[in-house]
Amino acid sequence: MNLKLINRDPFLMDPGLSKKQIQLRYKLLQHLYTKGPSSISALCDTIGISAPTVFKMLGELTREKIVEKRGVGESIGGRKPDLFRLQKNVIYVICIDIELFKTSMAIVDNNNHFVTPVQTVSVTLSRNRKAYFETLLEHIRELVKSANIEESRLVGCSVGMPGLIDPETGENYSYLLDETDGLTLREAFEQQIGLPVVIQNDVKGSALAELRYGHAIGRKNVLVILMDWGIGLGIIMDGKVQHGSSGFSGEMGHMPFVENGELCYCGKYGCLETVASGMTLSKMAREGILSGQNSIINDLSNKEIYRIETELIIRAANKGDQYSIQLLSNIGTNLGKGISILIQLFNPEMVILSGKIAAARQYITLPMQQAINTYCMTQIREKTQIISSELGDESRLLGYAAAGITWFFEAMIADVKER
Repeated sequence: MNLKLINRDPFLMDPGLSKKQIQLRYKLLQHLYTKGPSSISALCDTIGISAPTVFKMLGELTREKIVEKRGVGESIGGRKPDLFRLQKNVIYVICIDIELFKTSMAIVDNNNHFVTPVQTVSVTLSRNRKAYFETLLEHIRELVKSANIEESRLVGCSVGMPGLIDPETGENYSYLLDETDGLTLREAFEQQIGLPVVIQNDVKGSALAELRYGHAIGRKNVLVILMDWGIGLGIIMDGKVQHGSSGFSGEMGHMPFVENGELCYCGKYGCLETVASGMTLSKMAREGILSGQNSIINDLSNKEIYRIETELIIRAANKGDQYSIQLLSNIGTNLGKGISILIQLFNPEMVILSGKIAAARQYITLPMQQAINTYCMTQIREKTQIISSELGDESRLLGYAAAGITWFFEAMIADVKER
């Protein structure tokens, strides 16, 4: 990515080192971040240098409290190899998860530890940047202050949000579009925060989190379905998250689905999201209550129907509310039909369900599986495992952390090369 680099080196590399030595150090650190605890042999294979050179670098980085010895690896006979990893709290990244009606943020270190609790701000995502930044920046400053960290080790900010996002240009073509200052959204963030910023679509963060820390570890071809207010698709092919030519891949929610269907907010009629999304689920529940439908949803919302959201409907279903169960079943059936199309297109080994609607578990997965059985070819369907994510509500923040720190290492390696 063509991002500006921070004007400091948080590792304080010895100025007496040559360009090649510094670059090799960063490649070693990048490997330890991406792959985790590694042996000298694995580092030699990745970096392409001799064992004595790697051993020397590890010794220097250990004395500088950047790397530490961490356990032993497997061995086919003989002595088990020592494993090395990055020490905790070596570098940090601010991770921001922007949703339609709230924004969550936390500071994460290079070992994926949350240095701060996740803070959530109620703020509506709109087309206007100024109002959004005014609310957000105050909370970011408070977050950094509460972390009590060495700010020279804060290497950047990683942002995930809905919409059509080009990660190369750093622009979102769906939200925060006020361009009166002539800046892309990433540039506007950088100007406000004073740090390099990486921006990506939220479902890409979910997919990266699953690839690094979840069910997709070690797998090559996986689809990650993010089921929140909208419906998004993260595509993992050949072991990598795919972005498409402009970063717009995975707009599953806007597949044409219903002939002469309802108008979608994207401007087209009959998109999948109009019959299978959190927004649609809430809308159907509100319409049912207003028309006199008997349901405990009304009581759970304190008769404030505009407070009806996905979590409340799932809570009602878990209490045995038949109307809620039927609503979720309808959503599951439509999602299953959509997923059957994806299974036949991509032939994945696994489909991972994530997001708020996935928390409905059997109320969604059973009708979804029935629809997949109905609409998907048996030979392809039987080779695809469908499973719910187990990473929890903070998984996207971990995905954003991975994107931000990966960018940092790539940028530092490129910067040394260009000096």
